[in-house]
Amino acid sequence: MLSSALALSAAALLAATSPLACSSTPPADTPRDVPPPATATPTASAGPTAAPSAAEVAPPAPKARKYAVAGENATAVKIAMDVLAKGGSAADGAIAGLLAVGVAQPVSSGIGGGGFAVVYDAKTKKISILDFRETAPAAIKAADYATRPPKEEKRGVMTGVPGEVAGLFEIHARWGKLAFVENARGAVEAAEKGFPLTAHLARTLKWNEAWVMKTPRFGFYTANNALRPAGDTIVNAPLAATLRRIAAEGKAAFYEGAIAKDILETAHSGGSRMTAEDLKGYKVVEREPVHTSWEGYDVYSMPPPSGGGLLMMETLNMHTRADLAEAGFGTGKYYHLLAETFRGAIADRMRTIGDPAFVKVDVAKLADPARMKARRARIKLDSTLPAEKFPLQETGTSHLIVTDAEGNVVSVTSTVNNMFGAKLVTAGGFVLNDQLNDLTSESTEKLYGVKRGPNSPKAGARPGSSMTPTIVLKGGAPVLALGGSGGSRIATGCTQVLLSVLGFGRSAKDAVADPRIETPFLGGLLVDTAFKGEIVDDLKARGEAVDSSKPNFSAVQAMSFGEKDGVRYIEPAGDPRKGGAGLVE
Repeated sequence: MLSSALALSAAALLAATSPLACSSTPPADTPRDVPPPATATPTASAGPTAAPSAAEVAPPAPKARKYAVAGENATAVKIAMDVLAKGGSAADGAIAGLLAVGVAQPVSSGIGGGGFAVVYDAKTKKISILDFRETAPAAIKAADYATRPPKEEKRGVMTGVPGEVAGLFEIHARWGKLAFVENARGAVEAAEKGFPLTAHLARTLKWNEAWVMKTPRFGFYTANNALRPAGDTIVNAPLAATLRRIAAEGKAAFYEGAIAKDILETAHSGGSRMTAEDLKGYKVVEREPVHTSWEGYDVYSMPPPSGGGLLMMETLNMHTRADLAEAGFGTGKYYHLLAETFRGAIADRMRTIGDPAFVKVDVAKLADPARMKARRARIKLDSTLPAEKFPLQETGTSHLIVTDAEGNVVSVTSTVNNMFGAKLVTAGGFVLNDQLNDLTSESTEKLYGVKRGPNSPKAGARPGSSMTPTIVLKGGAPVLALGGSGGSRIATGCTQVLLSVLGFGRSAKDAVADPRIETPFLGGLLVDTAFKGEIVDDLKARGEAVDSSKPNFSAVQAMSFGEKDGVRYIEPAGDPRKGGAGLVE
């Protein structure tokens, strides 16, 4: 990530207020419940992100829809749709899709990791949050996290107790309709009979070629002493057997017995301190969502240990739709305003967010509109305020959105953290996470004069995160669901897509494809390579240290929906950056 020459302290923003290729998306239905702002269309200077006004483009009549899926991997999206076609609920579709992601895109996610889910129950009209993030083993030692990345033989110290299997069974117990074995069938068959190697997965395998070539348990990705190319059919028979056993025997088959033994042996080969008791004792936690009302919408997102919801709430509570419209969608002024907003939220996250079992954080107080108004007054439109640097790296993850014929919605993010997690592959064919890399090291805390901070290594702790699964309601009914991948890019990317749809009337499909910015923890401003030169020049003139040379492989998935005159419409949108897919029936 880019280091900013401007960055040393966040005091200016915080002093007064701070506490310590596979796309298969069909033609889109137009979300009528999401109005464009009552302002003129942005000028041509907005470049490729300029949105047409409502007067210029007449929306098509909405088509009646039953169910839909949006995700990063076309194989997983198709498998989730098959479950919905059999009468499965949104929960069933999400379980099937996530298991399939772990088969067809293990670079990001899988049963060796964990995640967060936001669920809308159409009968109760209630939003529920499930936290199945990985946890630190009881025998954790802070010294294990002093060196980042760890030496190759110590990669297992970064492996947290996996939570995904427990999370999927909890989702099934609460909202599933089909038998779990039916939900797992598509992923099992994909692993056993073969799945297409996507361009994104082929690219990530190439980036990790040296490791892949010397890892026999990943031998199905090689042929003739070389990596297999995109388009090849891949078979992972060990993973098929693992999934079949879990589906038949239940959650205990993963956390006890032969699979648990395999996990422990693999983790211990990399120096992990995980024990059988750690695995057997893993628990899913239900949490209250973070929430704010914005321009007639109720936005529900992920609470701590994620800081993603905090960033989204602070942004919404700082800016009205009229304020953003005045800045102009897609302009340098607009992106600069968001960048300064994001930096303040990131500083709040780094100082306050951790596992709620160890540190209590009042997100509503942090994002209080009065506090945000005071911070907004400090932002200058013609210059960039000094911003603090935080030496933390986050990557990876995959997001999936599913809605069923009854109107239930699941927005779920799953991760093994860095590419292929800890790069430890079990005999059962899945990778183990390196999620404990997201804990803050003692050396980093010393830089800020902090001892035993909110995200420091602790036994049983769930690391801080940027994951931002979100559902937006209007009048008690969903109008938008979204989430993303890409580590530190997740919260900022999701917030930009949300603002594009709710604030500017962009379609879900256009909003996820639009160019985006990122404010890295180490400072500066990353902008997508699609940005036009005049926007980059404008941002530089405002004091931004802009880097437009790096491709953006983060991805945001979104889905807009609603009802008009008794007709339900749905628009699923997969981000093209990672070959995302959206299907609707």
